[in-house]
Amino acid sequence: MKRRSFVKQSIIGGAVAAITPSVAMSHAKTAATEYYELRVYTFKDERQQKLTEDFYRDVFVPIVKKLTNEPVGVFTELSAAGQSKLFVLIPYANFAQVDHLFDLLESDQDYWAKGAAYLNAPANDPAFEQLDTSVLKAYKHSPVKELPAKEERIFELRQYKSASEAAGKKKVGMFNDKGEIDIFKRLGFKPVFFGETVIGDNRPNLTYMVTFKNMDDKAAHWKSFVDDAEWKRISAPADYADALLVSKITSTMLKPTSYSLI
Repeated sequence: MKRRSFVKQSIIGGAVAAITPSVAMSHAKTAATEYYELRVYTFKDERQQKLTEDFYRDVFVPIVKKLTNEPVGVFTELSAAGQSKLFVLIPYANFAQVDHLFDLLESDQDYWAKGAAYLNAPANDPAFEQLDTSVLKAYKHSPVKELPAKEERIFELRQYKSASEAAGKKKVGMFNDKGEIDIFKRLGFKPVFFGETVIGDNRPNLTYMVTFKNMDDKAAHWKSFVDDAEWKRISAPADYADALLVSKITSTMLKPTSYSLI
Protein backbone atom coordinates (compact mmCIF):
# COMPACT_ATOMS: atom_id res chain seq x y z
CA MET A 1 0.00 0.00 0.00
CA LYS A 2 1.29 3.46 -0.86
CA ARG A 3 2.20 5.61 2.11
CA ARG A 4 -0.10 8.46 1.15
CA SER A 5 -3.15 6.24 0.74
CA PHE A 6 -2.46 4.48 4.04
CA VAL A 7 -2.30 7.67 6.04
CA LYS A 8 -5.29 9.25 4.30
CA GLN A 9 -7.61 6.31 4.76
CA SER A 10 -6.92 6.24 8.49
CA ILE A 11 -9.11 9.29 8.96
CA ILE A 12 -11.21 10.94 6.26
CA GLY A 13 -10.17 9.75 2.83
CA GLY A 14 -9.67 12.72 0.56
CA ALA A 15 -12.14 15.05 2.25
CA VAL A 16 -9.57 17.73 2.98
CA ALA A 17 -7.07 16.97 0.25
CA ALA A 18 -7.81 20.25 -1.55
CA ILE A 19 -6.48 22.29 1.38
CA THR A 20 -2.86 23.18 0.73
CA PRO A 21 -0.17 23.25 3.42
CA SER A 22 0.33 27.01 3.00
CA VAL A 23 -3.35 27.65 3.66
CA ALA A 24 -3.23 25.36 6.67
CA MET A 25 -0.28 27.18 8.16
CA SER A 26 -1.73 30.66 7.69
CA HIS A 27 -5.14 29.62 8.99
CA ALA A 28 -3.62 28.01 12.09
CA LYS A 29 -2.46 31.42 13.28
CA THR A 30 -5.97 32.86 13.41
CA ALA A 31 -8.33 29.93 14.06
CA ALA A 32 -9.87 29.83 17.53
CA THR A 33 -11.68 26.49 17.46
CA GLU A 34 -9.79 23.22 17.72
CA TYR A 35 -10.57 19.88 16.12
CA TYR A 36 -9.79 16.45 17.56
CA GLU A 37 -9.13 13.13 15.92
CA LEU A 38 -10.16 10.17 18.05
CA ARG A 39 -8.73 6.79 17.05
CA VAL A 40 -9.95 3.60 18.73
CA TYR A 41 -7.95 0.42 18.13
CA THR A 42 -9.23 -3.11 18.65
CA PHE A 43 -6.67 -5.91 19.04
CA LYS A 44 -6.88 -9.68 19.05
CA ASP A 45 -3.88 -10.21 21.31
CA GLU A 46 -1.10 -8.58 23.31
CA ARG A 47 1.36 -8.78 20.40
CA GLN A 48 -0.80 -6.48 18.26
CA GLN A 49 -1.27 -4.04 21.12
CA LYS A 50 2.45 -3.93 21.89
CA LEU A 51 3.31 -3.30 18.25
CA THR A 52 0.82 -0.43 18.04
CA GLU A 53 1.77 1.05 21.40
CA ASP A 54 5.47 0.88 20.50
CA PHE A 55 4.67 2.89 17.38
CA TYR A 56 2.82 5.59 19.29
CA ARG A 57 5.34 5.76 22.15
CA ASP A 58 8.52 5.76 20.08
CA VAL A 59 7.39 7.35 16.81
CA PHE A 60 4.03 9.05 16.51
CA VAL A 61 3.73 10.94 19.81
CA PRO A 62 7.24 12.49 19.75
CA ILE A 63 7.17 13.30 16.03
CA VAL A 64 3.74 14.96 16.18
CA LYS A 65 4.87 16.95 19.20
CA LYS A 66 7.92 18.10 17.22
CA LEU A 67 5.96 18.94 14.06
CA THR A 68 2.88 20.60 15.54
CA ASN A 69 3.67 21.16 19.23
CA GLU A 70 0.37 19.42 20.03
CA PRO A 71 0.12 16.85 22.85
CA VAL A 72 -1.18 13.46 21.75
CA GLY A 73 -3.12 11.53 24.37
CA VAL A 74 -2.92 7.73 24.42
CA PHE A 75 -5.12 5.70 26.78
CA THR A 76 -6.09 2.14 27.62
CA GLU A 77 -9.29 0.95 29.25
CA LEU A 78 -9.29 1.14 33.03
CA SER A 79 -11.05 -2.22 33.42
CA ALA A 80 -10.97 -4.02 30.11
CA ALA A 81 -13.13 -7.04 29.41
CA GLY A 82 -10.44 -9.05 27.66
CA GLN A 83 -7.83 -7.36 25.49
CA SER A 84 -7.87 -3.61 26.10
CA LYS A 85 -8.67 -1.21 23.32
CA LEU A 86 -6.31 1.68 22.69
CA PHE A 87 -7.66 5.23 22.47
CA VAL A 88 -5.62 7.97 20.77
CA LEU A 89 -6.62 11.64 20.94
CA ILE A 90 -4.88 13.96 18.46
CA PRO A 91 -5.57 17.71 18.79
CA TYR A 92 -5.47 20.05 15.78
CA ALA A 93 -5.43 23.85 15.76
CA ASN A 94 -8.12 23.82 13.04
CA PHE A 95 -9.59 21.55 10.36
CA ALA A 96 -6.95 22.42 7.78
CA GLN A 97 -4.24 21.17 10.13
CA VAL A 98 -5.64 17.64 9.80
CA ASP A 99 -4.49 17.44 6.21
CA HIS A 100 -1.36 19.46 6.91
CA LEU A 101 -0.14 16.91 9.44
CA PHE A 102 -0.62 14.18 6.84
CA ASP A 103 1.55 16.15 4.44
CA LEU A 104 4.24 16.61 7.06
CA LEU A 105 4.28 12.91 7.95
CA GLU A 106 4.26 11.91 4.30
CA SER A 107 7.57 13.64 3.73
CA ASP A 108 9.16 12.71 7.07
CA GLN A 109 11.61 9.89 6.32
CA ASP A 110 12.35 9.38 10.01
CA TYR A 111 8.66 8.70 10.62
CA TRP A 112 8.48 5.99 7.96
CA ALA A 113 11.78 4.41 8.94
CA LYS A 114 11.16 4.28 12.69
CA GLY A 115 7.50 3.28 12.31
CA ALA A 116 8.05 0.61 9.67
CA ALA A 117 6.98 -2.33 11.83
CA TYR A 118 3.55 -0.76 12.34
CA LEU A 119 3.14 1.19 9.10
CA ASN A 120 4.18 -1.72 6.90
CA ALA A 121 2.62 -4.59 8.87
CA PRO A 122 1.65 -7.37 6.41
CA ALA A 123 -1.94 -8.36 5.70
CA ASN A 124 -1.40 -11.82 7.18
CA ASP A 125 0.02 -10.37 10.40
CA PRO A 126 -1.61 -6.95 10.93
CA ALA A 127 -0.85 -4.48 13.71
CA PHE A 128 -4.52 -4.30 14.77
CA GLU A 129 -7.86 -5.92 14.06
CA GLN A 130 -9.88 -2.71 13.63
CA LEU A 131 -9.31 1.03 13.67
CA ASP A 132 -12.31 3.35 14.14
CA THR A 133 -11.68 7.04 13.58
CA SER A 134 -13.76 10.16 14.10
CA VAL A 135 -13.14 13.90 13.84
CA LEU A 136 -14.71 16.24 16.37
CA LYS A 137 -15.13 19.99 16.38
CA ALA A 138 -14.69 21.72 19.73
CA TYR A 139 -17.70 23.53 21.18
CA LYS A 140 -17.80 27.29 20.84
CA HIS A 141 -18.09 27.60 24.64
CA SER A 142 -14.99 25.42 25.12
CA PRO A 143 -12.99 26.00 21.91
CA VAL A 144 -9.63 24.66 23.09
CA LYS A 145 -8.52 21.71 25.20
CA GLU A 146 -7.50 21.98 28.84
CA LEU A 147 -4.69 19.68 29.91
CA PRO A 148 -4.92 18.12 33.39
CA ALA A 149 -2.01 18.13 35.79
CA LYS A 150 0.39 15.20 35.48
CA GLU A 151 -0.69 13.52 38.69
CA GLU A 152 -2.83 10.55 39.66
CA ARG A 153 -5.68 10.68 37.16
CA ILE A 154 -8.19 8.66 35.21
CA PHE A 155 -10.48 9.84 32.42
CA GLU A 156 -14.09 9.29 31.47
CA LEU A 157 -14.84 9.45 27.77
CA ARG A 158 -18.58 9.97 27.25
CA GLN A 159 -20.54 9.94 24.01
CA TYR A 160 -24.17 10.97 23.62
CA LYS A 161 -25.85 9.69 20.48
CA SER A 162 -29.04 11.34 19.24
CA ALA A 163 -31.78 9.94 17.02
CA SER A 164 -31.96 13.03 14.81
CA GLU A 165 -29.83 15.98 13.74
CA ALA A 166 -32.21 18.39 15.47
CA ALA A 167 -32.03 16.48 18.76
CA GLY A 168 -28.25 16.36 18.54
CA LYS A 169 -27.98 20.10 17.95
CA LYS A 170 -30.30 20.81 20.86
CA LYS A 171 -28.19 18.64 23.17
CA VAL A 172 -25.05 20.47 22.05
CA GLY A 173 -26.92 23.70 22.79
CA MET A 174 -27.37 22.62 26.40
CA PHE A 175 -23.59 22.55 26.71
CA ASN A 176 -22.90 25.70 24.69
CA ASP A 177 -25.80 28.02 25.45
CA LYS A 178 -27.53 26.74 28.59
CA GLY A 179 -24.50 26.50 30.86
CA GLU A 180 -23.81 22.76 31.13
CA ILE A 181 -20.08 23.22 30.41
CA ASP A 182 -19.88 25.85 33.14
CA ILE A 183 -21.38 23.39 35.61
CA PHE A 184 -18.75 20.78 34.80
CA LYS A 185 -15.98 23.31 35.33
CA ARG A 186 -17.46 24.81 38.50
CA LEU A 187 -17.83 21.37 40.07
CA GLY A 188 -14.21 20.45 39.31
CA PHE A 189 -14.65 17.80 36.62
CA LYS A 190 -11.52 19.15 34.88
CA PRO A 191 -12.82 18.59 31.33
CA VAL A 192 -10.19 18.01 28.65
CA PHE A 193 -12.46 18.74 25.68
CA PHE A 194 -16.03 18.88 24.43
CA GLY A 195 -16.59 18.04 20.77
CA GLU A 196 -19.33 17.40 18.24
CA THR A 197 -18.55 14.60 15.80
CA VAL A 198 -18.40 15.98 12.27
CA ILE A 199 -16.90 12.89 10.61
CA GLY A 200 -17.28 9.37 11.94
CA ASP A 201 -19.71 6.65 12.89
CA ASN A 202 -22.91 6.81 14.95
CA ARG A 203 -23.66 10.41 14.07
CA PRO A 204 -25.17 12.62 15.27
CA ASN A 205 -23.29 12.47 18.52
CA LEU A 206 -21.24 14.55 20.91
CA THR A 207 -18.21 13.40 22.86
CA TYR A 208 -16.37 14.80 25.84
CA MET A 209 -13.62 13.80 28.27
CA VAL A 210 -13.46 14.62 31.98
CA THR A 211 -10.79 13.90 34.59
CA PHE A 212 -10.87 12.32 38.05
CA LYS A 213 -8.32 11.15 40.59
CA ASN A 214 -9.91 7.71 40.94
CA MET A 215 -13.28 5.95 40.81
CA ASP A 216 -14.36 7.24 44.22
CA ASP A 217 -13.63 10.77 43.04
CA LYS A 218 -15.67 10.10 39.92
CA ALA A 219 -18.68 8.92 41.96
CA ALA A 220 -18.51 11.97 44.20
CA HIS A 221 -18.34 14.38 41.27
CA TRP A 222 -21.27 12.83 39.42
CA LYS A 223 -23.36 12.94 42.59
CA SER A 224 -22.59 16.64 42.92
CA PHE A 225 -23.61 17.13 39.30
CA VAL A 226 -26.95 15.34 39.63
CA ASP A 227 -27.70 17.27 42.82
CA ASP A 228 -26.62 20.64 41.43
CA ALA A 229 -29.39 23.25 41.47
CA GLU A 230 -28.28 24.85 38.20
CA TRP A 231 -28.25 21.48 36.42
CA LYS A 232 -31.75 20.76 37.70
CA ARG A 233 -32.88 24.14 36.37
CA ILE A 234 -31.54 23.77 32.83
CA SER A 235 -32.61 20.13 32.48
CA ALA A 236 -36.11 20.62 33.91
CA PRO A 237 -37.94 21.83 30.75
CA ALA A 238 -39.70 18.93 29.03
CA ASP A 239 -38.13 19.69 25.66
CA TYR A 240 -34.65 19.17 27.17
CA ALA A 241 -35.38 15.73 28.59
CA ASP A 242 -32.70 13.16 27.79
CA ALA A 243 -35.38 10.80 26.52
CA LEU A 244 -36.01 13.26 23.67
CA LEU A 245 -32.45 14.33 22.94
CA VAL A 246 -30.26 11.31 23.70
CA SER A 247 -30.82 7.81 22.35
CA LYS A 248 -27.66 6.21 23.77
CA ILE A 249 -24.95 7.14 26.26
CA THR A 250 -21.59 5.39 26.16
CA SER A 251 -19.14 5.83 29.03
CA THR A 252 -15.60 4.45 28.88
CA MET A 253 -13.15 4.75 31.76
CA LEU A 254 -9.58 5.25 30.62
CA LYS A 255 -6.12 5.47 32.13
CA PRO A 256 -3.25 7.31 30.41
CA THR A 257 -0.28 5.33 29.16
CA SER A 258 3.12 6.25 30.56
CA TYR A 259 3.92 8.15 27.36
CA SER A 260 0.60 9.98 26.97
CA LEU A 261 0.94 13.77 26.85
CA ILE A 262 -2.61 14.26 28.18
